[in-house]
Amino acid sequence: MNQEYFNESCLVIASGNSGKIKEFCQLLSHLPLKVLGQPKGFQVEETGKTFRENARLKALAVASKTGNWSLADDSGLSVEALNGLPGIHSARYAKSDEERIHRLLREMENLTDRLALFSSAICVASPNNEILLEVEGKCEGLILKEPRGTKGFGYDPIFEVLGTGLTFAEMEITQKQSLSHRGRAFAMLEPGLKELLK
Repeated sequence: MNQEYFNESCLVIASGNSGKIKEFCQLLSHLPLKVLGQPKGFQVEETGKTFRENARLKALAVASKTGNWSLADDSGLSVEALNGLPGIHSARYAKSDEERIHRLLREMENLTDRLALFSSAICVASPNNEILLEVEGKCEGLILKEPRGTKGFGYDPIFEVLGTGLTFAEMEITQKQSLSHRGRAFAMLEPGLKELLK
């Protein structure tokens, strides 16, 4: 067990993605928790076939590694006209955010159906190999033909949330949290997390 992590009010975010860790730190800021990112260099092979399976794998592995509760989010973008791609491969679609966006826009160049769905599966696990909480949130939108906005990360600049006229990259953090797949999943997770902390 890594002593740097062991603390009964500590929650380790099972991710090496700084944007995702920052979002969770903001979402969790009002709870009595010390929030940390996973140990540097630690990687979990995502062999699951669904977002939920991959979230479980990551949460259990990081909880075991750190000896503490771990929260994992597996999320991604599924494009209807591409038969659900990039889906669970969203983060591995190319080497960087910019390249991932470029590849997706290239593959959708001649497509008129721009409907897409962002999904976020969140799992909280204990170091005893126990799943404590599991939820999944979704957000519908359209894939734009070019990026808009400078906030957010990942596919945010090309995903316009249905009914808003804005991409995630154009939204202030509070608006994004209320509408996003991750924000919606967290809203479902929060009551259970509060119960666990009692």
